Amino acid sequence: MKYSGLIKEILRDFLLIFASIMIIITTLRQIYAPDAGFELKMIFIIMAFSFLGALTGIILYTPHAISESKMRFRVFLHFFILETLLISVAVLLNLVNGTFSILLLAVEIAAVYGIVRLLTYMNDKKEAQKINERLRTFKKEV
Repeated sequence: MKYSGLIKEILRDFLLIFASIMIIITTLRQIYAPDAGFELKMIFIIMAFSFLGALTGIILYTPHAISESKMRFRVFLHFFILETLLISVAVLLNLVNGTFSILLLAVEIAAVYGIVRLLTYMNDKKEAQKINERLRTFKKEV
C-alpha cells in the first residue's frame, strides 16, 4: 500500500470512528436524556480522540503482504495501544475519574473499535467481490 492509501485509510477510519461515536451518543441521549444538548467543546474532544484513534492505525500499515497470524497480532497490539492511549489521555485531562468511569470508557472504546472493524471488513469484502467480478469478466473475454 502506498502512503496515499495509508492516509486515505486513516481519514476513512477517523470519519467512521467520529460518526459512530456521534450516532451512539445521539441515540443514547434520545433514550435516556432527550433534553441534553451537545456542547461544542465536547464535539471537539470527540474529534480529537477519534483522530488520535485513527492515527494509531499506522500500526496496521505494512508495505508488503504479511501472514494472517502476524496481522492478527498487529490488530491485537493496535487495540491494546489504542485502549491504553485513549484512557491515559482521558485520565490526564480529567475527563474520567474513578474505576467505574475508566472501565466504562474502556467498554465504549471496545464497542466503537468493533464497529469500525466490522465496517472495514464489510468494505474490504465488497471490494474483493468487485475485483473477483472484474477478473471473471476478464477471463470470459480472453
